[in-house]
Amino acid sequence: MIYHFFVKIRSALLVYLTHKMALPVLKMIRKPELFPCTMEQLHAFESGTLGKALGVFLQYKRLDLLPYYAKHDIKHILLSYDTTDDGEVCLQCFMLGNRHLSFPVLATVLYGFITMPEHWSIFIRAFRRGSKAASISHWQWFELLHEPTVALQAKINSVK
Repeated sequence: MIYHFFVKIRSALLVYLTHKMALPVLKMIRKPELFPCTMEQLHAFESGTLGKALGVFLQYKRLDLLPYYAKHDIKHILLSYDTTDDGEVCLQCFMLGNRHLSFPVLATVLYGFITMPEHWSIFIRAFRRGSKAASISHWQWFELLHEPTVALQAKINSVK
């Protein structure tokens, strides 16, 4: 009973920290690239493409297309990490392992390790996976929307 209460609190705190604090601050500090598509345009992409996968993903997860958050959602698709709390931390552990250092990455990884000790093993696996994967920090995410999702995943998963 207490454990379930703790899980609800840590989940709500993670959502608050990322969506209500980090996103607004990051939009002020750095000028993120505005996502060039609408949901309708995403659904018009050819089947099998990253653009189509993003539209389907957002619809399936019942998420809004957030213009400054689309890159993050694309990473969920390509890295196959769920939008659950542990999935979010796994995504950021992968990015840290892939040598992408940023405040959101470091803060989320730290938060995950402090509040989710039951998931440490999957966080470590995600970090190791990122360290072995091809570097994705230089990718031009929005230019990849017409690319086949499976081919992009294969590029990521090819060992350095």
